[in-house]
Order: sequence, then structure tokens, then C-alpha cells
Amino acid sequence: MTTMTPEDIRRGLAENARAPHGAARNVHAETLGAAAEATGDRQLFRAALVCLIEAYEYSAERTKMVVPFARLLQEYDRDPGSFASHEVHRLFWRFKWVAGRIVESPEIPLTAVDGWLTDMERRYRLAGYSERAVRQAEFHLADAIGDQDRTERAIAGWAAAERDAMSDCHACEINTQGWYWARKGDDAKAIEVWQPVLSDGLSCMEEPHRVLAHALLPLARLGRTDEARSYHLRGYRMVRGKESLLRSIGEHIEFCALTGNESRGLEILAEHAAHLGPLADVESQMEFSGGVLVLLRRLTDLGHGDRPAVSYAGTQRTVKELYGLLYADATDIAARFDARNGTPLVSRRLVDRIARHPVADALPLGVRSAPLSTAALPTQRTGQAETGPDATDTRGTGAHPAEPDLPALVERARAARQQGHPSADDLWARVARLAGTGGNAGTGGGTAPATDPVLAADLLAHRAVTAARADDPAAGDLYIEAAAAYRAAGQLGRAAHAELAAAGCAVRRDAEPAETRALLAAAARAARALDEADPERTRRLLSAELTTLRIEAHLREAAASADDAVPSSDTEHLTTELARLVAEHGDEPAARAAGPGSIADLVADSEVTLARLALAAHDLDRAEPLLASAADRLLAAQQPWDAVEPFALRASVLAARGELAAAASAARAALDHAAELTDATEQAGVRLTLADILLRQGLDGARDAVLHALDATHWLDQAGHAATAGARARLLLARAYAAAERTAEAAEVLQSALPDLLEHGEADGVQARELLGGFLRELNDPRAAAEQYLLAAETAKGWDEPAFEAGLAHSAGEALAASRLTTEAEAAYERSLELWRKAGGNPVAEARLLRSLAWLAADDAADTGSARARALMEQAAAVVDGSDEPDLRYERAQSWQQLARLLQNTLHEDEDGNAGEAGARAIREQVLTLSDRAAGLYASLGADALTERFQCQAYAAWTEQELGRTAEAVARMTAFVSELGSYEGPEAAGLKARAESVLEGLD
Repeated sequence: MTTMTPEDIRRGLAENARAPHGAARNVHAETLGAAAEATGDRQLFRAALVCLIEAYEYSAERTKMVVPFARLLQEYDRDPGSFASHEVHRLFWRFKWVAGRIVESPEIPLTAVDGWLTDMERRYRLAGYSERAVRQAEFHLADAIGDQDRTERAIAGWAAAERDAMSDCHACEINTQGWYWARKGDDAKAIEVWQPVLSDGLSCMEEPHRVLAHALLPLARLGRTDEARSYHLRGYRMVRGKESLLRSIGEHIEFCALTGNESRGLEILAEHAAHLGPLADVESQMEFSGGVLVLLRRLTDLGHGDRPAVSYAGTQRTVKELYGLLYADATDIAARFDARNGTPLVSRRLVDRIARHPVADALPLGVRSAPLSTAALPTQRTGQAETGPDATDTRGTGAHPAEPDLPALVERARAARQQGHPSADDLWARVARLAGTGGNAGTGGGTAPATDPVLAADLLAHRAVTAARADDPAAGDLYIEAAAAYRAAGQLGRAAHAELAAAGCAVRRDAEPAETRALLAAAARAARALDEADPERTRRLLSAELTTLRIEAHLREAAASADDAVPSSDTEHLTTELARLVAEHGDEPAARAAGPGSIADLVADSEVTLARLALAAHDLDRAEPLLASAADRLLAAQQPWDAVEPFALRASVLAARGELAAAASAARAALDHAAELTDATEQAGVRLTLADILLRQGLDGARDAVLHALDATHWLDQAGHAATAGARARLLLARAYAAAERTAEAAEVLQSALPDLLEHGEADGVQARELLGGFLRELNDPRAAAEQYLLAAETAKGWDEPAFEAGLAHSAGEALAASRLTTEAEAAYERSLELWRKAGGNPVAEARLLRSLAWLAADDAADTGSARARALMEQAAAVVDGSDEPDLRYERAQSWQQLARLLQNTLHEDEDGNAGEAGARAIREQVLTLSDRAAGLYASLGADALTERFQCQAYAAWTEQELGRTAEAVARMTAFVSELGSYEGPEAAGLKARAESVLEGLD
């Protein structure tokens, strides 16, 4: 066994203080404590005990701190005079920690707990501290044992005592006070108390982490779901992977379980499955397991009891198996507390928690979670009402709404079809279900298809529609069969429609052009054969003509492609013919009417097609009025669901023209009229259009964009597109969160979508990683940011344009430098520099990279570090020399200004005076010259570089004073203060005040 020297122990204590909290740090602290005790150095031993207490406090072994604290207290009682004042303060401060830990240790009898609290009160009183911390500790004990009278007395005494040096930080006190009201069932009061931590910035090492977790369910119960979602996304990032916050992690899991996000809860559980076993801190184990048990019970209720959960004790467990094991462990711990406390309170609270009911059917969180199998889950929607006429909310039941009688249902289905209403398909599906039972359904009975030829034809048509949407090759034959059935039943208009649909199916299955044209001709003949008095005749004729135009254009394009020819005038011909049709029919009453014979949707469809052709030719001005006309036409015809597409497309056109207010208005109109759309992808598309437009309107727009993008992600998840369109929607959602200054939520959403985005191709993957890297840097996680930048750079390696890789490598270098990974940062900067030069030169980027390399070199302790740093800074100035472009003048000024700082730093670091008096003076003269040069260039850039110019002038003034030329320094700053007075605006006013402060310091 190697004996550690006192110096080894001190070095080890310093290293351990910087190590991540957890079991490894605890073991190292225990080793150092034993080694320190063996030296006989009492001061070193005390330092080792403090190190061990702090290691335990922020781990899953908190309760183990009682023993080393008792040892430390013995040391103090043995020789109080040997403790420095800061050591005494640290001892009394940690007494509060131990007071909490003994309450959380069921093996410590209540008499001993009371003894500790009595001793704490005595020592605090003798030391001159208030009762505030003592009463807070007593509150925790009283609440744990369910002594309500003592709880009320303790919290009253806590509030009455003044804050002093032993009081918990304000954030921690607010945590406990809000928790007290939540325990009493007053969610609103709890949130009110927590507000300074939730939104006003009060924080400490474990706050707002814990308060964010505590507030989740109270907010959800109060209906404040936007805040609950936000605090989950923010808060979980803070607690992820932290042993000392397992209780909070359990609360996040519980929140997911009770808001329809069971899959997300399982993912969080999987990330922390290693902590499911026995812990030294048994109360943390019980509280963490309690949240997990809520999730497992909910999954079982939803029919997922037999699905795999996570591994426990080295074996993969199902949901039911894991529930049984954790329930046994948690209730055993609760029983131990009950035995110690003499009350069943802890067990009752645990059981009540596990039995909690959901507070929301489905609260969209925005993050990507692998879906649970849908067979066992009830239907879930975004929280909006089901769409379409006669919609019935069946969420949570897994059942269809009660069916009416067949004749009434058929009548509604035909009316919806006539309207072109989105609910028609669902209504016909319900008709088909009822008709399949023989028809005697509901209260009024019905007529079976066998005795109703029109209904039989309708059902054939429904089968054809369903097959066509599934790309079933049989769809065309079904349409032809339906057409024959309609003709036999005397429904010639419906027969013409079915024949036209058959032609469309032929195109989709790449039938021979002759076959397709024959079907089109048959449909046109059927339309012309309709009686002149038939209100459907005009509609069927126009529909046939429009379909023929489109299919012929497609066939000609396909033929030209097969012959490697370039189609010459198909687009022009189609545009001309569509414009003719709109001109001929657009002013007819039927073009704005509702009901039988209406051609509003056909004319509007022609206008939308014309608009799309105009957009393909980049003619925004021609497209916009066509889309406006189409939307107005459909609204007049009482078909608002069909107006959604032209409204949304017009919104995009207006946004492209820079008319953001009008674009947002059009997009909101699209959303307003989308209520009856049943297609989840369409619903998502409308919301994404609006979100994208709002995102361009600054902070307020971004806040609204978040909500619409969030809804879009949920619609796409429901439609089964989470990995495709849903991933791109999450990218937009992340951008919206970031623009709304909610970076933590942006990072959480984007990280969840990153695996899907990486599957979309290199360009999407690079964009996502670069964006995520920026978020992580803003969240002060530069090492994780560097990883994203470097991975993106590797993906971009070999692209035709090296600038992408160069920019990513530069960003990686900055993040690595912020992480103090100097060697890695230098390599990234050098890589970027080489790539920029390979790309043909980017003097601004090169100058910045050279300056960054200079600062890295300046940090090098080697003798050559300063010289290399200066050489690099001079290279940076040379790269942008000789040009009068404003950007390059600015970079040249930056290089001179930073070189001046670098030279000044060499004087500050010259503790031994190696430069000598003459050398130091020469360096200061150089600093002054460089500062003046930079200031002159900044002056040529005007108000845009006023801040940088102030920095140079102030630096030069202080340098002049160091050179003994105070009068010159004062004159310089006096003139600059006077000049600043000629500028307007808050920036100039602030700089003037700072310059006056420098001037006062020089006098």
C-alpha cells in the first residue's frame, strides 16, 4: 500500500473538488480522508472531512455525510481555537445539511433526531445566529412525521426569524416554502411562492432545478400547460444525470406519465436506469422510484404491462415485473420510515402518489419520442376538438361514437360528399361498417345494399377511393365497376365522375397513354350525355375538361422525357387553357355558389394551378391575386376547408415579397378555416407556414411561432411522420424557441430530433449540428458544442465548397478554446485557416483565426509563446492591410487593438522585471502607437465603431499616464468626451459616462 504524503493529499483534495459529483468522487474523498487522518495533521484532516461531506451532499449518498460531520464537530469541540473563522462558518453551515440528512435516515431514532436539532439550536444561539435555519430544519422533521401543529409552529417561527449568515439562499428557502403549500393542496399558492425562482432568476447550485420539477404537476392541474411544458424542457436538461437530483428526475418522469407522454417518460427512465437499485440515500431512492412507479402503473393501465421496460439487477424487465420489484423496495423503505416515525404517513403518501390520475390526455412537449405501440393506446389528439360535422370526442375510450341509423348516415355522407367536406370519407367508412352488418343498425333500421342499387354503387365508389389512396392497382377497376353500377341505378352524373377517376388511376399506375386517353374520352362523353337540365352537367363537363388538360400535359411531358426531348410549350399551353377556363366560368353564379351544380372548387383549383405555374416561373406578382381570388371564391361557396390551401400558399408568396404583416394575416386565415380538415399532415402544414412567417417578425412573432410549430409537430407525430416531416418541424420549432430567447428548450427539442435529421441527408445533418452547437455554446456547454461542430465539419469534408467545413472548424476552435482544450482548439483553428486559404481566401476569417491562434500562443507558458503570439497578431494585420473596404479596415483596427493588449499583458506577466525599465517603456510606447492607429481606423467607420474607439482611447490614456504623461492623457479624454456629446442615442450617452469616469480616474 502506497503512503500518501501531505502534499499528495492536498493535491488530491484540490483535484477532487473539481471532479464531477458521483460515486467516483465519493470513493476518492473517502481515500483522501483516511490518508489525511493517518498523517496526524489535524488541519489537513479537517479539510479532508469537508471534502468528503461536500462530495456526499451532491450525490446519491447524501445521508452518509452524518459520520464525517460528527467527526468534524468533534474536532471543533476538542480545539475550537484551531479553526479559522472561515472554517467555523463552514462547519455551522453544514450543520443544516446534516439536520436534513438525519431526518431522511430511517435508522436514526426520532430521539436522536431531536437531539441533533436541540444541539444545532444551542450552538447557533451561542454563536449569535438567528433561529431561522433551526426552525427550517424543524419544519422538515415535523412534516416528515405528520405533526401538523409542530409544522405550523415551525414555519411561523421560520418566517418570523430574521435572515442572517446561516440562512439558506433565498432560492432554496422559496423551494421549501412553495413545497409546503403544494403539500397542502394549494397549487396556485405554491406557484405564487415559487415565482421568483421560476421566472425571476433566483438560483443556486440546485435551483431552479428542483423548483422547476416541483412545479410541473401543479401547473398542469391549474391548466397552465405552456409553462409546464417549458419548465419540463428547461428543467430536465438541468437535472439529467445528476445523482443528487434523482427526486427531481422522478418528478419529470411522473409528469410525463400523467400528461400522455409515457414514451418520453420511458426514455428518461432508460437514461437513469443505473440508479434504480438500492441507494445509500433511501429517501431519494423511494422518491425516485415513486415517480417511476407512476409511469409503470400508467403503462400497465394502457395495456403495455408486458412490453420491455429497462434492465434491473442485471436482467431486462417488463413493465409489470419492474413495477413489482420497485413497489416492493419503495414500500419497504416507506415502512421503515413509518416504524421510526410511529405513523403510517410515509406509506400513505407513497401509495397516493402512485395512484394519481392523468392531468392531461396528451400535452405535446415538442421533443421526439419513440411512439408506443398504438394498439393498446386510446386515441389522442392535440387537445383540439375532433373535426368535421357531427364530430364526437372519444379520447381515452378507444371506442367509436355511437352510430345513427343507416338511412340518416347515408344522407349525411352524401351531403358531405356533395360539399366536398373532409369528413365524407369517414362518414362513408361508417356507412360501410353498418351496411356490412345487413343494415339493421341503430334505432331506425336500414336498407341493405343488395336492395338499394344506389347505395351499392356508393359503397363501390368508397372502396375505389380507399384503394386509390393506398396506391392499390385495383382502384381503377373498382371505379369502372362503380361507374357501371351508377349507370344501372340511373345516377349518370356519379357515373361520369367515377369514369374520370378511373382515368386518374390509370395515370398513377403508368398505363399506356392510349388506355388513359380512352378513359378520359369515355368520361367526357358521359358528361356531355347528361341532360341539359341536370344541375350537375356543367360541373361534370368542366371537371372532365380540367382533368383532361392536366393529364394530357403529364402524358406529353412523360413522352418527351422518354424520348430525351425537351417539352417546348406544355406549360404555356396549360397556362393558356386554364386561364381561358377561368375567364369563361369565373363570373358564372355557379363559380361562387354552394350546393349542387357549384363549380367554385373547380374554378378555384384552376386558379391555384395557374398560381403554381406562375411561381415556378418566379412570377410572384401574378400568383398572388390568383390565390386571393381562389380563397375568396371558396369562402363565398361555403367551402372554407378548401380555402386553406390558397390562403396558405398566398401567405408564403406575400412573405417572399417581404409583406410579413399581410402574410401573417393570410396564414392566420388559413388556420382559422382549417378547423374541419381531418388530414393531420394538412393541419401541420398550415401551422408550419404560419410559424415560419411569424419567426421573421422578431421576438413577439417568435413567441407565437413556438406554439404553432409545437402543434405542427404533434399533428405530424399523430400522422406517423415523426421521423420525416416531424423532424423538420422540430427544426423550425427549435429555431422558434431560440428566437424567443428560450435556448434550453430549443436545444432539448433539436437534440431529440437530431437522429432523424441526420437520416435526411448530409446537408440537413450539418445544419442541425451547427445550430445545436450554437445553442450549446449559449448554454455554457462549450465542450458539447465543440463536439457538434467537429462532427458537422467531418460530414462537410470533401464538399465542393470548403467554406462550410472551414466555418465549422472555426466554430469548433472557439468552443474548444472556451473549454480550455488548447491543443485541440489550435488544431481546429489551423484546419479552418488551411481550408479558407484553399477556398481562395477570406481575409476577414483569416485575420480572426490568426488572432485566435495568437491568444492561444500567449497562454503558452513556454518562452517562445509571447513572440509567437505577436508574430501571429502581426500576420493578422497584414492579411487585411492595403484595402479601404470598411470590413477590412475594421479587422485591421481589431488586429492592432488586440496586439496592443497582448503587449500590455506581457508587462503585467513580467513579475521579475526581466524587460527592464527601458524595455517596459518601449513596450508602452508601442501600445500607445497601436491604440492610436486602431482608434484612427475606428473613427473612419463612424458611429458603427464608437464602442471600439472608446476602448482604444481609454487604453491609450491609461498608457500615457503610466508613461508619466498625465496631462496628455487628460487632454485626450477631455477631447473625446466633448466629441461624444455630439452623438445621439443611448449608446453614445453610455460611452460618454464611461469616458468621464476614466477622466476622473486620471485626475
